[in-house]
Amino acid sequence: MVVEQIKMPQLGESVTEGTISKWLVSVGDKVNKYDPLAEVMTDKVNAEVPSSFTGVIKELIAAEGDTLAVGEIICMIEIEGGENEGATTEAAPIQDKATDTVIPAASNGNIGRYSPAVLKLSQEHGIDLAKVQGTGAGGRITRKDLLKLIESGNIPVAGTKTEPAKQSVTQPSDVKKTAQPVASQQTVALKTAAPSVNVPVETGDIEIPVTGVRKAIAANMLRSKHEAPHAWTMIEVDATNLVEYRNSIKDEFKKKEGFNLTFFAFFVKAVAQALKEFPQINSMWAGDKIIQKKDINISIAVATEDALYVPVIKLADEKTIKGIAREISELAVKVRAGKLKSEDMQGGTFTVNNTGSFGSVQSMGIINYPQAAILQVESIVKRPVVMNNGMIAVRDMVNLCMSLDHRVLDGLICGRFLQRVKEILENTSRSTTSIY
Repeated sequence: MVVEQIKMPQLGESVTEGTISKWLVSVGDKVNKYDPLAEVMTDKVNAEVPSSFTGVIKELIAAEGDTLAVGEIICMIEIEGGENEGATTEAAPIQDKATDTVIPAASNGNIGRYSPAVLKLSQEHGIDLAKVQGTGAGGRITRKDLLKLIESGNIPVAGTKTEPAKQSVTQPSDVKKTAQPVASQQTVALKTAAPSVNVPVETGDIEIPVTGVRKAIAANMLRSKHEAPHAWTMIEVDATNLVEYRNSIKDEFKKKEGFNLTFFAFFVKAVAQALKEFPQINSMWAGDKIIQKKDINISIAVATEDALYVPVIKLADEKTIKGIAREISELAVKVRAGKLKSEDMQGGTFTVNNTGSFGSVQSMGIINYPQAAILQVESIVKRPVVMNNGMIAVRDMVNLCMSLDHRVLDGLICGRFLQRVKEILENTSRSTTSIY
């Protein structure tokens, strides 16, 4: 018999960790390959983790509610065949995502193999990992081990008298003592988790635990703001013709198609068309190069009571307004029913956020990393406007607010892009635009 590891999978673009919301198996259960093992929740998707093997569940490394990094072990499964269970192989070094340092792994089982989540906790609370007895497979230190130590208050720190550690491992603090350029030190500082903030709790205050989804959203937003130099621009659009056209056909459309024809579908279609004409906007920063994406896949923001999800409309430039409206409706239903799949979240190249649904008239969105820009579609409101003939008229006006990654894009190209979106929307009418 041989014991294999099941690891936290990549459940979407830019997803770095997931939270075990519910185990679907117990120790001793026999499972087949592709059987679901656990329900995992991230800031982007709720999904089931399938088994990679047929065998018997040996150990559940993570507990329900635990948040683990992508690639971290969540459980062990015993399968038939292969090498003896006791056989050991040389472990590869582990990349610490919190500090960008490499931690050498021990060659004897899992002792000394520190996951990113374990390293993060140890750094936040000053725990000397060499003095911690792990309870995981092969003596591996798990996140659960550190949480028990923190709760007990018996935290082993450097200099305290404890039993000798089984394995000596280079710690992140030792690695970081080597000379580094200033820029590298700044990068490390940005990626290191912030310490807990002591906020006084008064009588009547309510303490709300931070969920795995909220933690993941916070981490992704922080990464975007730290890594991408945000710039912002806004353009005003006269949507009077669009409003009249959509309002004149919405009831007939709903009766015929069975779903709503929203204003948002027109905006997504206009953006997709403009992206085709200005492909530079449909790009991503990749360190030493910029990747201009061929496919135009529009991420749309869908909010629930406590989270924000960004499912993707694939090949939006090839779809009709009706097709886009259908996908918007279907994706929104999936999000609110908790049935969004990982494939629904992947491949986005540009994000359009319907902030106008909340009554907002002006906002600055945080870019959906690693995309280069996000467009906020604000509320359509009636305002007095001076027309070309000098007369004042009441028109349906909407602001389009765009945040851009200044490493990838400049104001000139973004200004032209927004002008093109404005032109498409202002010329939308029954005589010029087909929804089919």
